[in-house]
Amino acid sequence: MKLGILGSTKGTDLQVILDAIKSGELDAEVSVVISNSEKAYILKRAENYHVPAVFISHKGKTREEFDAEMTAVLKKQGVDLILLIGFMRILSVEFCRDWRNKILNVHPSLLPKYAGGMDTNVHEEVLKNGDAETGCTIHFVTEEVDGGPILIQKRCAVESADTVDSLKTKVQKLEGEAFIEAIKMI
Repeated sequence: MKLGILGSTKGTDLQVILDAIKSGELDAEVSVVISNSEKAYILKRAENYHVPAVFISHKGKTREEFDAEMTAVLKKQGVDLILLIGFMRILSVEFCRDWRNKILNVHPSLLPKYAGGMDTNVHEEVLKNGDAETGCTIHFVTEEVDGGPILIQKRCAVESADTVDSLKTKVQKLEGEAFIEAIKMI
């Protein structure tokens, strides 16, 4: 299975996937990593594994124009499944429809809780609301942000000593495991 990765940040979950492929745990290939952030470490991570790393600027473009550029790269690479790993952009309706049932997103909460939230904001909300547990959700991407069918959820307890950073670390560990399971399911 050929994977296309869209990311704007460090790509921590990409590392887990690359390691699982290298060890033989996962029968897949990362065909391309695309980022809208030229300095995102996810691009360097890809280069370290000799995976094509492509920067596409979204500045001065409509959402549809930017997404069409990504689609061209993904199709050229023969991608079967797209993974959103810290991708800090909302996808266009056309992109979601063109790639229906072929895009997975990881969200750092147990959806539907905190849908639409991003990164540390989600963990702040978990702590502020006194949640007893948190986790991550892998779901199919649809036109509705964080509203697609859920494939996998992984949970962890929220301890009294937890901070935003400690929760982020716990949840990110679960995200990598969840992505591996999801790819194997598909």
